[in-house]
Amino acid sequence: MSVAPPLRVLSIATLFPDAARPNFGLFVEKSLRALAPQPGIELTIVAPVGLPPFPLSFHQRYRALRDLPRSESWNGLTVLRPRFTLIPRVGAHFNPAKIANAVLSAVHGKSFDVIDAQFFYPDGPAAMRVADTLSLPFSAKARGADISHFGHDPATRSQVIEAGRKATGLLAVSEAMRGDMAAIGIDPARIAVHYTGIDTARFHPGDRATARAALGMTGTPTILTVGALIGRKGQALVIEALPALPDAHYWLAGAGDEEGRYRALAQKLGVATRVHFLGPVANADLPRLYRAANLVVMPSVSEGLANAWVEALACGTPIVISDAGGAAELVTSPVAGRIVERKPDAIATAVREILAAPPSPSDVAASLGGRFDWDRNGRELAAHLRRCVSR
Repeated sequence: MSVAPPLRVLSIATLFPDAARPNFGLFVEKSLRALAPQPGIELTIVAPVGLPPFPLSFHQRYRALRDLPRSESWNGLTVLRPRFTLIPRVGAHFNPAKIANAVLSAVHGKSFDVIDAQFFYPDGPAAMRVADTLSLPFSAKARGADISHFGHDPATRSQVIEAGRKATGLLAVSEAMRGDMAAIGIDPARIAVHYTGIDTARFHPGDRATARAALGMTGTPTILTVGALIGRKGQALVIEALPALPDAHYWLAGAGDEEGRYRALAQKLGVATRVHFLGPVANADLPRLYRAANLVVMPSVSEGLANAWVEALACGTPIVISDAGGAAELVTSPVAGRIVERKPDAIATAVREILAAPPSPSDVAASLGGRFDWDRNGRELAAHLRRCVSR
């Protein structure tokens, strides 16, 4: 009986954790960790590190990145970290070509069967160049801003569309993301929906009172947002809703450039004592934080299918979210939460409704219907890449 040869996968992932940024692209790492143990898979990950030219490369922001190893085993995965020249803010158009050159240099002399791009931009156009050089098929996955932003920005749109046209296989994190890709001219018939996974051994309902006590929270209603403190995530709208929610406290898990503006806004509205900035929260600590909250509120401008949405529901915490990305694929009943307009009064109304009649955590978790599983995610990705090779 003959044994099928291994599938040698080269995965390009500009969003991937490292020692300097342990929470950066965790969802990509988890997907690739689910892929690696699938039968017959030989996986090499290239996570290019962008550094600006001298003297900007010596700025404190990039110091830790300069010290990252060029090659390492990261949680059992083989990861190469070549450098490429990054032009901050204005150089997005040039990044795919620079990344492709860095990848080709890092894997010189190695053989592969298929190229996997874990983010549609810049990974997709970079994978397209690598695949063309090595005469290999490639796949690209769309997750959110890689389409909603880069797919519309005049500086990058043409490369996104070209990668979508030339890719052997295409993936999207939700049906809504598939529709967004179609809207910019990518053939939807060639796009498969590939849902994220969830570690149900960690993310599951638990006792809210115990979680709140461990975090030093009071008995007042608690609203939570998990994500970078950037305008697109909509934390300002939640702060603006707080005057209409006089008993609620708002906890923000994450860091970002908007923190100063959010603090000033809370002070201006007289709610600063009810707004709590947690800074970056380790992934290991997220389940307890989700369980402690009465609701997770995330009125984002755009999303693919946010991991925080799925994680919150898995922990039994309902969500109040905007009609972004795959929102309607998650909030399929009032038990799961509400989809609202990106307006403070709409947010406040939804929060009050859920606090008045909170669903049971077990019912909230059950609303996911078993659709989000990392092993399934890994199996589907392996099958998809094999199809790319067979084509």
